[in-house]
Amino acid sequence: MSARISVEQPLWRALTVYRVGTLVYAVALHLVAHGRYEHPLVASVYVAVLTLWSLGTVRKVQSAERCTPLFLAGDLIVALTGILLTRHVEYLDRVEGGVSTLPSIWTAGAVLGFALKGGWRWGLSAAAAVGVANVVERGSVSGDTLHNVLLVCVASIAIGYVVEVARASERTLSRALQIEAATRERERLARDIHDSVLQVLAMVMRRGTALGGDAAELGRLAGEQESALRALVAAGPSEPRPGRAPGESSGAGGAGEVSGADGAESSDLRGLLAGLAGSRVTFSGPGAPVPLAPGRARELASAVGAALDNVRRHAGEGARAWILLEEEPDAVLVSVRDDGPGIPAGRLADAEAEGRMGVALSMRGRLRDLGGTAELVSVPGQGTEVELRMPKDV
Repeated sequence: MSARISVEQPLWRALTVYRVGTLVYAVALHLVAHGRYEHPLVASVYVAVLTLWSLGTVRKVQSAERCTPLFLAGDLIVALTGILLTRHVEYLDRVEGGVSTLPSIWTAGAVLGFALKGGWRWGLSAAAAVGVANVVERGSVSGDTLHNVLLVCVASIAIGYVVEVARASERTLSRALQIEAATRERERLARDIHDSVLQVLAMVMRRGTALGGDAAELGRLAGEQESALRALVAAGPSEPRPGRAPGESSGAGGAGEVSGADGAESSDLRGLLAGLAGSRVTFSGPGAPVPLAPGRARELASAVGAALDNVRRHAGEGARAWILLEEEPDAVLVSVRDDGPGIPAGRLADAEAEGRMGVALSMRGRLRDLGGTAELVSVPGQGTEVELRMPKDV
C-alpha cells in the first residue's frame, strides 16, 4: 500500500523552523537590550521560559495530530504574556516609542499554529487576540501597531485558507485513488466472471433449451442468472466508503456505500436497483452512483421489488419489465413499467376492499412514511407503470 499523501506537512515543517529561528532572534534582541530594561531580571526570566517552552514543544508543531488545541492555547498564552509584560519591564518612553516586545516576531508562530490547525477562522481569532494585546501594551493605537496587527491577520487568513484548500484537495485525491483501485479490481473480477461463470451459465441455458423438459426450465433459470450477473458487472463501481480498503465488500444487496456532500454515509440506489435486473427485467439509470440515505434506499428498493412481484404475479410469465432511475436535485424518481395486459378499471379498489393490500401497503405505505409517493397508471391491454418518488431529505 502506498504511503499516505499529505500536502500540508511541508507547512508544519516550515512552522517548526520558523519558531526556532524567531526564538533565536528574540533571545538576541534580549541580550542586546538587557542593559536598557527597567526590570532586566523579569525580562530574563520570561525569555528563559520562552526558550524552554519553544524547545520543549518542538515536536508539537511537526504535524496536525500532535498540535492539540490545549497546546495552541498554551502557546498563545505565552505569547500574550510576553507582549503585556513588555510594558512593565521597559521604560515607558521606550514603550511609547515602539520598542519591540519581549517575544518579538515569535508571536506570529503561535498565530500561524492556529491557522494551520483549524483554518483561517482559528488563525484570525488568534491574530485578533494578539492585536488587542499589542494595543494594550502600547497604550494607544499607533500607525505601526495597526500595520503589524493587520499584517499578522492577513498572514493568518492566507495560511489558514491555503490549509483548508489543501485538506480538501487531499481528500479528493484520496477518494480518486480509492475509486481507481476499486475500478481496476472490478475490471479484473469482471474478466474472471466473463471467462468462467458467464460462459458456464450460457452453456447451461443453450443445452437446457435444446434438451427440453425439466432441463429447459433449468436453462431458463441459468439464462436469468446470466443476465442479472451481466447487469451487476456492467453497473460500474460505487464510490468506496471512507476508510474502507478498495475491493472490500460493501454489504448486502450489491449496493456500495458512498459519502454525500455533507459527509454522511449513503447507499448507492443505482447498485440496489441494478441487482433486481434479470432476463425479463431491464434496468436503466445514471452512469454515476445515486446516493440516498440507507433507510430510504432500502425502502425504495423494496417498493420496486414489490412492483416487480406484481408484474410476475399478474402480468404472466412472458411479461417484460423496465426499471428507470432518475435523479432530481431534491429527490429520486423510479419508474417500473411492464408490457402485461394492464389492470382493469376498478380492480385495485376491489382488491383493497377484499383485504388484498399488496400495492397500497408494499409501495404507497413504504414511501408515505418517508415523505415519498407512489403513483400507478394502467391501461387495459397496454401494461402498467408505477412511478415512485422519494425525497432526499425531509
